[in-house]
Amino acid sequence: MTKKTALVAAATSGLGFAIGRHLVAHDYAVSICGSDAERVTSAVSGIGTGVDAAVHGQVCDLRKRADIEAWVDAAANHFGERFDALVVNTGGPKPGTFRDLSDSDWADAIDLVLMSAIRLARAAKRHLKEGSGVVFMTSSAVRQPIGHLVSSTVLRTGVGALAKILATEWAPGVRVNHVYPGRIGTERVHTLDEGQARAQGVTVEEIAARSQAGIPLGRYGNPEEFATAVGFLLSDAASYVSGATLAVDGGMLKGM
Repeated sequence: MTKKTALVAAATSGLGFAIGRHLVAHDYAVSICGSDAERVTSAVSGIGTGVDAAVHGQVCDLRKRADIEAWVDAAANHFGERFDALVVNTGGPKPGTFRDLSDSDWADAIDLVLMSAIRLARAAKRHLKEGSGVVFMTSSAVRQPIGHLVSSTVLRTGVGALAKILATEWAPGVRVNHVYPGRIGTERVHTLDEGQARAQGVTVEEIAARSQAGIPLGRYGNPEEFATAVGFLLSDAASYVSGATLAVDGGMLKGM
């Protein structure tokens, strides 16, 4: 059987890596990207561990249009066909409140979070098959602002809006959905918890406990749980799901 093919951005660790592993386990050929060559090589090996995997990886600075276009074209050439799935993802920008961030911090965040999504969507569109699925990944900040992640809050909200717009513009041939995580146990979340612990003069464990106390399921999620939700939206089982926003947050956000 011919494998389905997928592009997964920023997949050398965290949620992107988990999604890559999930898709490979479900018989996709996957191309990933990351900004560090050693981490890309390691991730390609890790994503394909223990399965008959077809995994391609390339160094790509998602802040740069040329890098994005080069990665997408290289992946298409490598697999020799168009893509069934696209996961639009990126690492997080510099944390901080509004007063903490300079013009250069904002410029970097705009390129990393918002422009990378726009450029990746533009570059990948001509390679997407009829009936393909796209998932844009953002953050729970799109529904509830996070004061110490102000640039992420502002810009990921824009990415969520882009996903909703493209669900109409790219229909009926391409389904587009938007998924945001709550507190998932990734390196990024641990680093943010460490930063909050230093700022407040408490332990990382206390910060984590406070966060978990506000989650009805009582814990941080794990990356595999998030990846399973994304995999569903990309699959044929979600063939009539488009323009949706899915929270994978353990019930953390209480708004309707």
